[in-house]
Amino acid sequence: MSLSPPSPAILRSRGAIITALGLTQIMAWGSSYYLPAVIAPAVSSDTGWPLAWVVGGLSLGLLVAGLISPRVGSSIERHGGRNVLAFSAGCIGVGQVGLAVAPNLAAYIAAWLVIGLGMGAGLYDAAFATLGRHYGHGARSAITMLTLFGGLASTICWPISALLLGEVGWRGTCLVYAAFQLAIALPLYLVILPREAPQPAVKPGVKEAAPILDNEADPSIIVVLAATLTLAAVISSTLSVHLLTILQGSGMALAAAVGLGVLVGPSQVAARAIEMMIARYHHPIFTKFASVTFVAIGVSALWAGMPIIPLALGFYGAGIGLESIARGTLPLALFGSNGYARLMGRLAMPSLIAQAAAPSAGALLLERFGPHGTLAALSGLALANVILACGLGWRMLRRRQSQVQTR
Repeated sequence: MSLSPPSPAILRSRGAIITALGLTQIMAWGSSYYLPAVIAPAVSSDTGWPLAWVVGGLSLGLLVAGLISPRVGSSIERHGGRNVLAFSAGCIGVGQVGLAVAPNLAAYIAAWLVIGLGMGAGLYDAAFATLGRHYGHGARSAITMLTLFGGLASTICWPISALLLGEVGWRGTCLVYAAFQLAIALPLYLVILPREAPQPAVKPGVKEAAPILDNEADPSIIVVLAATLTLAAVISSTLSVHLLTILQGSGMALAAAVGLGVLVGPSQVAARAIEMMIARYHHPIFTKFASVTFVAIGVSALWAGMPIIPLALGFYGAGIGLESIARGTLPLALFGSNGYARLMGRLAMPSLIAQAAAPSAGALLLERFGPHGTLAALSGLALANVILACGLGWRMLRRRQSQVQTR
């Protein structure tokens, strides 16, 4: 059953919806995924809890997010994203309160599990699914615009978190983020996002409609797409945690490593801005090609030890910036709007679980093989992802040719 066209009310409020989702995405990422990078050392120092477990709370939260993502996608597909995103804000807010008052490590970890529910129900995949549910094929530009906001999350929230950490401590920082989620983000979702007519549930014994590519299901394309999205998530998650350590391991001072590391954020935003301007001229598969190629160039240049680290980080940042857009727009272009939200939930599951494991795997690689060996492994994954993306494009082309010949 195809989705009905967006209502005039939704069309009129498109700018308000994208802006609201953009602002809440910045704070959702900043108060969950990007938070431990700033407060984890202070938490460990203040409490005596092992730093590995303090940081590991995020990994467990991402694991929960991955496990619930198929259910989140199905819920958005049936009912729209309004209540799901509000639930996300509530979970992140309650989880932040739990962090702030945690008397022991077990309570701290439990709070991260609650935050994990919020991440699964409220970060990019859920937001993309919500836009797809609202706008159908017209969601591509909205998704691209949303990633422009999201690309600023670390740039905005890391300084905010550092400032709050100095003024009110790590527990006070968590309470401030909790107040934002519960007092601002939650009601904003309920006010700005429209109620939508529920889609009928699939009756018992009736197979759900599969995502379609040119009117025919092709599970092999879904498998390859899931694989390339997961590999991209592994690379970006590993480097988001260990990039500074890798740069310092090559003999660079901490200040210099931080100064170079911040180039990644602006590169993401710049690449997304360019993509937004030229998106109408190409299929999202070319955005995916550019993404995996740029990441491979950037990571391989770091591994080779080329004395052009700023350029290498610029390529890497541009690649992961485009990856966020491809993650939302490519499934929509390939399979259409019917079942898009449900498909996004299923695609998110392996990616989020891989993201949960990647930092620990990266730490193990650093311990055993050092920065050079870790970059070699990541370069291999990046090159494998280029091959996967090419295979995806070839499979699409063969499918199209086969359909033309049968007509």
